[in-house]
Amino acid sequence: MRFDRRTAVITGGAIGFGRAFARALVAEGASVVIADVDVEMAERTAAELVDAGGKAIAVDCDVADPDRVDAAVATTIERFGGIDIVINNAGLHLMKYNQPFGVLSRNEIRSLFNVNVMGVINVTLACRDSMRDRGGGVVLNISSMAGYLSATPYAVSKLTVRGLTVAFATELAPDRIRVNTVVPGWVMTERQVKLWLDPEGERQIQENQCLKEKLYPPDIARMVLFLAAEDSRLCTAQNFVVDAGWT
Repeated sequence: MRFDRRTAVITGGAIGFGRAFARALVAEGASVVIADVDVEMAERTAAELVDAGGKAIAVDCDVADPDRVDAAVATTIERFGGIDIVINNAGLHLMKYNQPFGVLSRNEIRSLFNVNVMGVINVTLACRDSMRDRGGGVVLNISSMAGYLSATPYAVSKLTVRGLTVAFATELAPDRIRVNTVVPGWVMTERQVKLWLDPEGERQIQENQCLKEKLYPPDIARMVLFLAAEDSRLCTAQNFVVDAGWT
């Protein structure tokens, strides 16, 4: 299997994209760490993966808190020996943050950037030494097509993630660590369907996507598997958009 004897840390791994990534990686032999602020849900997801024959643990991790990130990384190394793959998936993304800057309070904007931007920085730097010591690794940052299409605080945070990808790809290249961005379109996660999939959402999909098919988390997971594997060994500092042609 492609990821046998490799360990992946997935932030925000308890539900949605993160859970899809975990399932896909475990199916390919990886040991997976579900790092999430929702420890109860993270434990459920990890238990599901273990019941299916995989190797997985749940760890408490608030990506905005460097101390909690360091603790999560230490637990990962103690349990699995090191880190090979990091997926920076945790993020604030409810419609609350997809409004003009003037609508949100400064504290709300600060909270958004602490998670969506500083979270990527905190986790990447905390995992760097372990990946370097194991001969290299892969960092995948999860952005959003909103970073191409709007100018809200949420969209700007996801635009910034693409900038971090280029910066870290340059800085970590001597450590043989590749860094890329996955940019999902409108994906049918449980939360997305519950909050936004109404007749207007269906109409937008039909009008704006070149391919008139709904996207599901496993569609994004397939791109994650490609970028985490040796198949993409010369890909770094790039943005890989999976949006059925919307952008």
